[in-house]
Amino acid sequence: MQFVLRFGADRLGFLREMASYGDIAHMQTRGLHFYLINHPELIQDVLVTHHRSFVKSRALQVARRLLGDGLLTSEGELHLRQRRLVQPAFHRQRMAAYSQVMAHRAEQTAERWQELGNGAAVDMAQEMMRLTLAIVGKALFDADVEGEAAEIGQALTEALHAVNRLLLPGGELSEKLPLPASQRAEQARQRLDATIYRIIAQRRASEEDRGDLVSMLLAAQDEQGGMSDVQVRDEAMTLFLAGHETTANALTWTWYLLSQNPAEERRLHKELDQVLAGRTPTLDDLPNLPYTRMVLSEAMRLYPPAYAIGRQVVEPYPVRDYVIEPGATVFVSQYVMHRDPRYWFDFERFDPNRWTPEAQARRPRFSYFPFSAGPRVCIGEGFAWTEGILVLAALAQRWQARLVLGQPVALEPLITLRPKHGMRMTLHRRG
Repeated sequence: MQFVLRFGADRLGFLREMASYGDIAHMQTRGLHFYLINHPELIQDVLVTHHRSFVKSRALQVARRLLGDGLLTSEGELHLRQRRLVQPAFHRQRMAAYSQVMAHRAEQTAERWQELGNGAAVDMAQEMMRLTLAIVGKALFDADVEGEAAEIGQALTEALHAVNRLLLPGGELSEKLPLPASQRAEQARQRLDATIYRIIAQRRASEEDRGDLVSMLLAAQDEQGGMSDVQVRDEAMTLFLAGHETTANALTWTWYLLSQNPAEERRLHKELDQVLAGRTPTLDDLPNLPYTRMVLSEAMRLYPPAYAIGRQVVEPYPVRDYVIEPGATVFVSQYVMHRDPRYWFDFERFDPNRWTPEAQARRPRFSYFPFSAGPRVCIGEGFAWTEGILVLAALAQRWQARLVLGQPVALEPLITLRPKHGMRMTLHRRG
């Protein structure tokens, strides 16, 4: 019980404390066994080499309450089938159309900031959530949901807090009681469902293939037939959440880090000015924006949107001198590994130069894994990199952001790593 309470009170601190005991740390409480694996080779074994020895941990089983059996939570043959059906939505030939949406929506945000005026204060976390929600809504669902951004964002936040509560002792029992928090969580789930099912119904009624994800899922067929509305909903909900929540957090932390590191910000501006010269970035610009990608990579090192991955052992799992028993939970943590001083000198410092090809070649592959790896690697990784670079390029070439005096900066590890108090910043037009 003490473990559960400590983990609930300070997840990141507790994971780092476990890592201080070595590459394999073990904790037992009330007959439950928990292990933290904290070495690149061992992480590769868990996520890639021996992935069949594991299934998703309790945290993602609990997340089924919100996501259903989407790619993030499904297992076995269902996961393989759904991934095959969804994969074409992320092929490179579709990225050109997606990238136009990304850049266009970023430019609209820059214009809206212009209307707010130089020096205007905004919550950058909300700004990035609104922007990435508009992008994923249009790119993947061909729907304009930006007008609903505040309401959808509030529902998502409530739903994520509900999943967090379910992981605490007695959480699943408390959900069945008529408590205000449980009622808010149910209303949030219904609000999110209403958006997704509305899009599905509109697409089925029109019988029109708009080339978006929902059209593709509705038309998808394999030897088992097509998808039901519930299956389409589960996949759409998963991508709806993952497709904007994670990127919005990564961009929010990037703005914060740039505001605290003016030399790195100046180098970013220099690259953007030379490559773009004020025009809207395109997909073809990505190879010419290496420092922009390095900035985003370093932000996701320090503040990885997915900060830990849990797996439940399904067969005896040998690791070094130990055998981990079935039923135990194994964690690997991006937040912990990305700050491991064995691989990251002066690990608290924001340093995009860690991402030169030479520097990357000196580090083990699994010292950095923001999108997981192996068969369950994030299916939208390419989408996320493209979106992050284009949005940052489009906005940062025109705007700087500075932290509001007195703004507290703290971490809130829900399913993703959010800024606990938002990120109040002032906007400043670049001269």
